[in-house]
Amino acid sequence: MSILEALILGVVQGITEFLPISSTAHIVIASLLLNLRFPGLVMEIFLHLASVLAVIIYFRHDLARIIKGFFAYIRYRNPHDKVSFIFSLYIILATIITGVLGVVLTDFIDESLKTPPVIAFSLVVTGSLLIFIERFHRFGDKNEATMGLKDTFVVALGQTLAVIPGISRSGSTLVAALWTGLNRETAVRFSFLLAIPVILGSTVLMVKDLEPGLVAEIGLFPLFIAFVASFIFSIIGIIWLIDFLKKSRLIYFAVYCYVLAAFVYFFLDRSLIIDL
Repeated sequence: MSILEALILGVVQGITEFLPISSTAHIVIASLLLNLRFPGLVMEIFLHLASVLAVIIYFRHDLARIIKGFFAYIRYRNPHDKVSFIFSLYIILATIITGVLGVVLTDFIDESLKTPPVIAFSLVVTGSLLIFIERFHRFGDKNEATMGLKDTFVVALGQTLAVIPGISRSGSTLVAALWTGLNRETAVRFSFLLAIPVILGSTVLMVKDLEPGLVAEIGLFPLFIAFVASFIFSIIGIIWLIDFLKKSRLIYFAVYCYVLAAFVYFFLDRSLIIDL
């Protein structure tokens, strides 16, 4: 893999991972349009680890507060730490639900579904969900202290939809969180924090399927470049999305998904079966 290929994949992965526009769809499109090689699982693992590291660093203060509150409540039963303790349990529960359902559904997501028409349809679904939540649903005011088990379950179900090629994980979890009545700030934070165990878990599962010698085949330097690019642009994507949602509406992402879906459906070879 060339340095330029690694750089492009890292930038595309980083900037799209946390925006509600499907990073999978963009990686596929970039690979097809530019004839980029995406060899094995090694590159995917490096890209995902970089994105997770970006979330951890950006939300380090929230993570420290939640983890500290979780163990402090177990030890001292201080009411002040109860919110962090319960919120931690919600993250754990949502992760377990997503993991179990994801493993079950993965068996049904066979190679025949990994095609441009399916990805185009999934992008339309993502865009439609964004429009629905923006135009036809009243935003709530629940936060970490007032959300409940039902909210957690709904968000976990939304996140599970991302096993379908082209469905945005961040988009589906954000829509689900807003639909349950979480305010925007809590919905975004919950979505991002959920990404940490989910992406780490899926990455660990990928490791067992690694083929020997792939790291040497790709090269350590291209992997390093892809990792750094993915990390930097993941940070940029996180900051931009949070700032964007404070001022603008999700409908702009919906329009983008529709345009991208049309491009994928009409201009990419429909007979392709994509190795995701």
